Amino acid sequence: MSARQFSCPAGAFTRSVAIRFSHCDPAGIVYFPHYFDMFNGLIEDWYTHELGYDYAELITGSHFGFPFVHIECDFLYPSRMGECLDLTLLVERIGRSSLGLSIVGHLDGLERLRARMVTAMMSLETRQSAEIPAALREKIESYRRRTKGD
Repeated sequence: MSARQFSCPAGAFTRSVAIRFSHCDPAGIVYFPHYFDMFNGLIEDWYTHELGYDYAELITGSHFGFPFVHIECDFLYPSRMGECLDLTLLVERIGRSSLGLSIVGHLDGLERLRARMVTAMMSLETRQSAEIPAALREKIESYRRRTKGD
């Protein structure tokens, strides 16, 4: 596979991640499980900085969790130590308690990877799914409308 063009939608939540020695395998490229830690960090930052919901407070104070219930990733081009990869979060679907998200890893206009995932909101007390609160749902829907793109 090879990288393809990626045009980041205006206003999409994007963070740059420095690729470090600790991310890489002996070949000097990112060892794939480390991407999943990067994805989770991006989602935490998105809740806190884009949606205005302190992610740590949602878990420790409100007792909600957001486990992945499905995840898949297409790796198109390797990332190497010393590079700085941009990760962009896009919302594909909003369910009663779940979110369908895409995270695109890109550098210099080229898509290097694309993850598609579903997270589900759940009560950490009952271990059951929980409906996304109306105010949070509206912020997510507003973000989705503003960033609808590739």
